[in-house]
Amino acid sequence: MAPKVLVSDKLSETAVQIFRDRGIDVDFMPDLGKDKEKLAEVIGQYDGLAIRSATKVTPTILKYATNLKVVGRAGIGTDNVDKEAASKQGVIVMNTPFGNMITTAEHAIAMMFAVARQIPEASESTHAGKWEKSKFMGVELTGKTLGVIGAGNIGGIVCDRARGLKMKVMAFDPFLGEEKAKQMGVQKVELDELLAAADFITLHVPFTDTTKNILSRENLAKTKKGVRIINCARGGLVDEVALAELLQSGHVAGAAFDVFSVEPATENPLFNLPNVVCTPHLGAATTEAQENVALQVADQMSNYLLSGAVENALNMPSMTAEEAKIMGPWVKLADHLGNFVGQMTDEPITAINILYDGSVAEMNLDALNCSVVAGIMKKANPDVNMVSAPVIAKERGIKISTTNQDKSGVFAGYIKVTVVTAERERSIGGTVFSDGKPRFIQIKGINIDAEVGANMLYTTNEDVPGIIGTLGQTLGQNGVNIANFTLGRADAGGEAIALLYVDEPIQATVLKDLEATGLFKQVKPLQFDVA
Repeated sequence: MAPKVLVSDKLSETAVQIFRDRGIDVDFMPDLGKDKEKLAEVIGQYDGLAIRSATKVTPTILKYATNLKVVGRAGIGTDNVDKEAASKQGVIVMNTPFGNMITTAEHAIAMMFAVARQIPEASESTHAGKWEKSKFMGVELTGKTLGVIGAGNIGGIVCDRARGLKMKVMAFDPFLGEEKAKQMGVQKVELDELLAAADFITLHVPFTDTTKNILSRENLAKTKKGVRIINCARGGLVDEVALAELLQSGHVAGAAFDVFSVEPATENPLFNLPNVVCTPHLGAATTEAQENVALQVADQMSNYLLSGAVENALNMPSMTAEEAKIMGPWVKLADHLGNFVGQMTDEPITAINILYDGSVAEMNLDALNCSVVAGIMKKANPDVNMVSAPVIAKERGIKISTTNQDKSGVFAGYIKVTVVTAERERSIGGTVFSDGKPRFIQIKGINIDAEVGANMLYTTNEDVPGIIGTLGQTLGQNGVNIANFTLGRADAGGEAIALLYVDEPIQATVLKDLEATGLFKQVKPLQFDVA
């Protein structure tokens, strides 16, 4: 059955057609996002939800979204999506951070020009029939210092445009390296240095616990007298009350804001102050940008629903369509390894250690980690997936660590998973053969070579004669057909294991018969999703 997507906000017809062209059933209801009750009534039918800003994806909506796998936001901001609730439910939240980069950067530059030359006030005065030429004395941008807080995608474009205007550009961004700063032609500085030196300050960071009120009252007081401040990023990055006071005192010469701490902004401390330019969150509001983000979200959601590719996800590591093709068998192996140790472990897990060796160590390990953890968590929660598993693990205080190493054995690549409890450690290793099939190659340090089947039986015993015969006879008497039989031992007469792939689930009576022989230390039925 084809995946089904609901478009509940206004997206272009071209974007809707992308879903149809990719073989996805799509319902285009651009006003449904405003009707919470109706949305809750129908959302359970859909695998995907494509939105802009009008639709609010709340815990209540998610409660009814029993089949939902992905929410795609056409745009950058996802304040209208409860990402924590979505993650717990295993729903991927995607945005489109690149479709409106140029548009938003251009708006910041336009706002900088507007506040530098007092264009809105001068325009209003002239429309009123006044000719107040001497009243609107502006400043040039050429030669001035621009302080850019956040030099990522949009901030980087602003830096480039500002250099074209012959401005001196300094940037504060903890993730900006010295080499990258040199390539961009900007001076990398700490925040206090930027505040003290900049003639103009523009913000281009997301709203997080770290960036909230980054221009606080204290930091605003550190700015150069006569500074002009531009915010086209997110509301809440600037203390608006403190800024209003500094504008009135003359310390700050002007401000240009496209975003506000409360939106829609019907009132704000910055409103009606002289040389304050305000626009209603227009950063991404161009025809080109709106079309770009709509097409991008349709493409991303289609890629995920059809091939498992994860692009621009906010609550899961991204994995491109090309990566998904190559990594698919390894992601499946990671899930099987986690599932094995998860089914084998009855006591609470305190830590998960994952070793990547050889070729797999060069892959997208964040995605593989999520698959391992999801496999482990399936025993406790069958509905867990790669999105919700890390959230659950974190809530339970489970520590997750990874180790990478170069090829160290006969296999081009392998993964080893070890879980730690208060009682013991349990490990299993696996690889992917050239045919793309995952294999178990080591259990408890004992080498084996076992195909992964939907129904399996795991036993441990002392290495004594008769084990194979007992297993075969007992399963045969109970009508269980063996598809594959793998043995391994630590050393002659020592600990031994058997892993059998059988045609149907192992019944309790079979387990009792095996235990009654007295030959086995452990008898454990296992099940895997091999579809």
